[in-house]
Amino acid sequence: MEEFETMDRQGTGLTIARMCIGLFFLAEGASKYRWLTDSSMLVGQLSTWAQTAPADSLGARYVEHFALPGAVYFARLVPLGEMTCGVAMLVGFWTPLAALVAFLMALNFQIASGALFRTSFLTSGYGLPVLGTTLGLAVGGIRLPWSVRP
Repeated sequence: MEEFETMDRQGTGLTIARMCIGLFFLAEGASKYRWLTDSSMLVGQLSTWAQTAPADSLGARYVEHFALPGAVYFARLVPLGEMTCGVAMLVGFWTPLAALVAFLMALNFQIASGALFRTSFLTSGYGLPVLGTTLGLAVGGIRLPWSVRP
C-alpha cells in the first residue's frame, strides 16, 4: 500500500503519454516508408490540398510556396523524422527535443491540409490530441508562472 502512496502520478502519466505518442509517431512514420523512394504520393496529397483550399488562404499559400517546392525533400524527411521522434519518445531519449520536432511536423500537416482552420480540428484524433500532447511534452519541464504547484 505504501508503494502506491509514494508513486509519482504526474511522472507516471507523462511517461504513459510520452510512450503512447511515441508509438503513434513511429507507426505514422513507418506507414510512409514508400515516400523514401517515391515522393509522388506526398506531391499528390499536397496538390489535392492546394486545389481544395480556399483561394489565398494561409494553407493554400503554405502548400504552394513552401510544401510543394520542397516535397522531394520532405518526402524523405517526414517518415525519417516521425520514426526518429517516435523511437526517441518511446525510450525517453531527448524527449523535449523529439516532442518539439514532432509537434512542428504535425503542425505543418495541419496547416497544409487546412485542418487547423476548421472546427473539426477539435474533434480529430490527428489534431488537438497530437499537437497538445507533443507540445506538452516539449515544454513539460518548463514551470510557467501560472502553473499549479504540487
